[in-house]
Amino acid sequence: MTDFQQLIISRRSTRKFTDEPLSPEQVETIMKAVLMSPSSKSANPWQFLLIEDKEMLDKLSYCKKSSSRLIAGCALAIVVLADPLTSDVWIEDSSIASIMVQLQVEDLGLGSCWVQVRERYTMSDTPSDEYIRELFDIPMQLQVLSVIAIGHKAQERPPFDEEKLQWEKIHIGKFNIDQLAE
Repeated sequence: MTDFQQLIISRRSTRKFTDEPLSPEQVETIMKAVLMSPSSKSANPWQFLLIEDKEMLDKLSYCKKSSSRLIAGCALAIVVLADPLTSDVWIEDSSIASIMVQLQVEDLGLGSCWVQVRERYTMSDTPSDEYIRELFDIPMQLQVLSVIAIGHKAQERPPFDEEKLQWEKIHIGKFNIDQLAE
């Protein structure tokens, strides 16, 4: 895609993927984009763990009580990690990196879905980040923010419907409290 606005309209969460693997060139392009992600004071507190092994993707898909099984069907999962000792805004920096991944993935014609990990739990009430840390031997100082599931789209979703834009959430000049009552 060459039009950023079209990229934003087209990017939708993908939860069903084909069995087709990603090419090494696609993975490299995605990694270049994430490594160019901005961060506060250029601290770059993030790190990224790439998982392509189907058995490990299946195990990773149990990281939450719900909404994570889609990971088992993806071609690549990126575990987004960060060191909070490197930056006090590691959550924000890692979130920005996560969306950079998703925008690059969409630009490549692939699909992705953000799976929230921080502050979530497994079916056995183990913290999701602890489950992932143990599964992949991640050092204790690194926090797990999310998992981005990536693959070839098994189904196309319609672009975002601009008729559903919530213009009432936009405030100009000052916050309009009257809009909250509507």
